[in-house]
Amino acid sequence: MPAEPILLDFEKPLMEFERSIAQIRQMAEAGNEDVSEQVNQLEFRAAQLRHEIFANLTPDQRLKVARHPSRPSTLDYIQGIFEDWTELHGDRVYSDDPAMVGGVACLKMQDDNDGQPVVIIGQQKGRDTKDNIIRNFGMPQPDGYRKALRLMEHANRFGMPILTFIDTPGAYPGLEAENRGQGEAIARNLREMFSLEVPIICTVIGEGMSGGALGIGIGDRVLMLEHAVYSVISPESCSSILWRDVQHIKEAARSLKITAFDLKSMGIIDQIIPEPPGGAHRAPLVMAQTLKETLANNLLELQAMTGKERRSQRYQKFRSMGQFLE
Repeated sequence: MPAEPILLDFEKPLMEFERSIAQIRQMAEAGNEDVSEQVNQLEFRAAQLRHEIFANLTPDQRLKVARHPSRPSTLDYIQGIFEDWTELHGDRVYSDDPAMVGGVACLKMQDDNDGQPVVIIGQQKGRDTKDNIIRNFGMPQPDGYRKALRLMEHANRFGMPILTFIDTPGAYPGLEAENRGQGEAIARNLREMFSLEVPIICTVIGEGMSGGALGIGIGDRVLMLEHAVYSVISPESCSSILWRDVQHIKEAARSLKITAFDLKSMGIIDQIIPEPPGGAHRAPLVMAQTLKETLANNLLELQAMTGKERRSQRYQKFRSMGQFLE
């Protein structure tokens, strides 16, 4: 019998349906009975309940979906979307950072048999404890941001579009990282990304927190998966600062406006990419195909512009964010 899917606390009403469907199928296999009608009825009711739950998620619940241990990662999307992926390593200064992956690949566009060469950069979390330790839980060091910049400069030199995937709880805040210039590495990325002439598309696929997310987040188009989150600070850190404890995560998540819908309404992101019912982890192949089509469509639009036009539009996009009060 396959392992039960990991359900979040607000998904517990679905547990009964999931178990019933699994039990009926197991009994049918043992007795060679046709139970398709019963299974279809239960699956239909489960789908209805799942839609109701995910259509009314609170900001802190979306945060949990964005952090789901089975949620597709950067490397998952690379495998599901692109061809001829070649990973490139090292920042040519200190070391290679496994929390930031990057390389070259081919994106098959509409009516294009050869495909479009692209440079891909993204934060990478681990799947289990051992992998998370290797990946530093998706928190890049300065070496990761310098590797990202090296690859972006490579893309700009050879005229290849840049696709970034954002999924990090933040840049690593350790003393060693600060000693090696964590803040400077992120700041340099922000500055240099505005100067690049090739198309840049940034996609928040999970959680995008603090400057660690923004370090690869300056793009002509900023996309966001439906249940992803994006914020200047994590709700836990915000709660610790404002309330001196982490018991106010719900209030912090609501006040920070971390959801894709809040950010789209404020003009921070350009497009929300719908997820399959129950989240991207429920149907990762479907999510990958949707993301591929969205990336291809946006890239076609950006390639119709000149490099100078893209730079100007990118600058104006970020310059117009926020409100200023005298």
